[in-house]
Amino acid sequence: MREVRIFELEHDEPTSAWRVARPSTFKVISGEIWLTVEGDSADYWLATGESVELSRRAVAWISAGQAGARFALASGSERGKTKAKPGVPARDRLPRWLGAA
Repeated sequence: MREVRIFELEHDEPTSAWRVARPSTFKVISGEIWLTVEGDSADYWLATGESVELSRRAVAWISAGQAGARFALASGSERGKTKAKPGVPARDRLPRWLGAA
């Protein structure tokens, strides 16, 4: 059995820190999310449909893009689960509200 929680984050909300209690998949349902994980040297911009695996005890910092975002956090077993690739490193893609194309 898996637990899936859906969250919405507005652009003007402050950056949030999340401590992961058990291995989880973080997936963007709509919008864009800026994500950084303590101990990881890269920051990531995740767009709709992109996901990352978060290990137990990870601390993830998240913030929404210009239009806000909706995302899911899923934990527990999943039959046939494959490891997701992280999104585009933030240094390689500027957020749209900074004038990036």
